Amino acid sequence: MHVYHFSEDPHIPQFVPRSPRTHPEAEPLVYAIDADHSPLYYLPRDCPRVCYWLLQTTTQEDRERYYANVTASKVIVIESAWGPRLQSVTLYRYTFDSEYLTATGDHGVYVSRNTIMPLRVEPVINLLEQLTQFDVELRICPSLVPIGQAIVKTTLHFSLIRMRNAQGWDGAKGTPVGHPL
Repeated sequence: MHVYHFSEDPHIPQFVPRSPRTHPEAEPLVYAIDADHSPLYYLPRDCPRVCYWLLQTTTQEDRERYYANVTASKVIVIESAWGPRLQSVTLYRYTFDSEYLTATGDHGVYVSRNTIMPLRVEPVINLLEQLTQFDVELRICPSLVPIGQAIVKTTLHFSLIRMRNAQGWDGAKGTPVGHPL
């Protein structure tokens, strides 16, 4: 099985474990994602996003509130300010053999404690088209703060990615400015 890492840099010869910028105390790792969850990364690298999807344990109330009119398997919400960049960016998908990484048990995430070499790198263009091929509903709104605040209180599976770049989000605390969770 293959797993992937996405970047706007097409020239990464090897992936060296490192700690996330937002959590320098964390263990240095190389991160990759499986094919099913890869659409969460079909966006400009620094684009903040709120992603969510149903679980078997999602309550009927959350299904009705967040999926009443959704036919897609996943929903990704981005800020309108990122629309032009979404339409112009080229991403590069690095492919790895999953045997060199360990599944974390967190919905498609794989990690390595060792430096690893990609099997190949290929450009990913027309991200909007790519997202529709993966059965994703893309929503564009002025601010991610309301949906980010709400989604963390649901029984949906969610992923808040690059929220430090969201307008009005307090990156140091990981919560919206002026709106404690």
